[in-house]
Amino acid sequence: MDRSSVIFGNRLSDTEIKKAWASKEKYRKKFGDDEAKDFYPHVEENPVIGPLLGVKNVALSEETGPTGMDVKKGLIVGNIRMGFGHYRISMAIASAAQHLGYTPYWMDLNGYPSTVCTKVISAQNELYSMGSRLSKNPVFNKLVWEPVNYEGFRALSYNAADQKNAELMAPVFKHVPKDIPVVATHVWPSQAAVHAGMRYVVNAIPDNWPMALHLSEGALHTIQCKNAYMGYRILNGFQKDRVLNPMPQDALLYTGHYIDHELTSNIEEDCTRRVRRKEKGRPMRFLLTIGGAGAQKEIFAAIIKHLLPEIRRKKVALLVNVGDYRNVWEELKEELPAMGKYSMEHFNNWERTLDFCENAYDSDLIGIHGFWHEDIFKAVYATNLLMRVADVLVTKPSELAFYPIPKLFIRRVGKHEMWGAIHSAELGDGTLECRDIPHTLQMLDLFLHEDWLLQEMCDNIVTNDSIGIYDGAYRVVEAAMGLREED
Repeated sequence: MDRSSVIFGNRLSDTEIKKAWASKEKYRKKFGDDEAKDFYPHVEENPVIGPLLGVKNVALSEETGPTGMDVKKGLIVGNIRMGFGHYRISMAIASAAQHLGYTPYWMDLNGYPSTVCTKVISAQNELYSMGSRLSKNPVFNKLVWEPVNYEGFRALSYNAADQKNAELMAPVFKHVPKDIPVVATHVWPSQAAVHAGMRYVVNAIPDNWPMALHLSEGALHTIQCKNAYMGYRILNGFQKDRVLNPMPQDALLYTGHYIDHELTSNIEEDCTRRVRRKEKGRPMRFLLTIGGAGAQKEIFAAIIKHLLPEIRRKKVALLVNVGDYRNVWEELKEELPAMGKYSMEHFNNWERTLDFCENAYDSDLIGIHGFWHEDIFKAVYATNLLMRVADVLVTKPSELAFYPIPKLFIRRVGKHEMWGAIHSAELGDGTLECRDIPHTLQMLDLFLHEDWLLQEMCDNIVTNDSIGIYDGAYRVVEAAMGLREED
């Protein structure tokens, strides 16, 4: 079914439709078309988050055979690796699914290198990563990157092109049992699943800035914030000032934030520990998460340099997770030689990382602790483990803006992320976005030298939890399984 000519009852122009078809044809000529091929799914163990979250991987093979999938109790988590964000949301969905008694099947559409699907996604991911890196240039950021992320992806015509491209991705779902519900944490797995005839698809939308990029007509769209809900309901600004036909009410569902069960179930205990550490004057723990593009490395270097005197006095401990990009840690050490005296490296040793987080609950931390894992699952999930033992998370306002931990927001990468910080500040569990280094350091000092800020954020997190703000992952899973029950 062609989903690029009319989107939720809104017809695109002939020019826009032709551009969408041309986009698909460009990738078809470059990578081919798998429509006539057969890829058969089969289940494999996930050695990292399998034991923690019950996750099993969906591998594809050209050989037929039993899938090993539980159609009645299984839930496919469809995702791609684009940065860490979509993997992080996927882990939250998987965690909630396991808690609710379901088996989460991990299906990474960027993880099947022999397929056209992965080749198309990888090509687009490379472009996005390059843009993130170039955004360090203020001229490029102002004239290209922020407008593209804010208004370019907002246009209905962008969704039309994505819908055509997703037709090239659909064959990976060809032999997946059609009655297994799918929760997609990026729009492309959602679109591909719908095109392939999967019957129960939920499109878990990230961020808090409504964009046509995230539309997947035929799926149930879930939203984390009320602001985004209203924007999607009326497709606000998706064709500039034109008033569009709204999305049907049953295509959209507000859920709250997508958060892992391990975090939501321990909110009150973790916040109590944070406040108690502050009251007793124990070293304050800042968790820094650094993405692979390194677009904000200079900000983290400034933070570490600013805090080194407090680290020396054992008033501050830093937890630095560089994900699967060891080069970022090495560059920081080269730029700040004084780090070496206080640094402890927890590198590529998952058991050691697990032990560190377990022991950190009740013991004091001092110095700078660096974490790097070559495996992507370990790289991403390490932040989840470290959040529980940290006092303040220092991050750009991306998907981590929604997590139940006091947050200090540094400069965004892409203007759409601005709304994550706004939402968090309104909920009272995060700061305003600090768009330059001086304001970032000012906010650090407020956390460090005053008691009220951390106390107030922890109180707000507990209050938010009491009204279900952080229960979105459970609701997404329940909605996905509910689609089949209603049918």
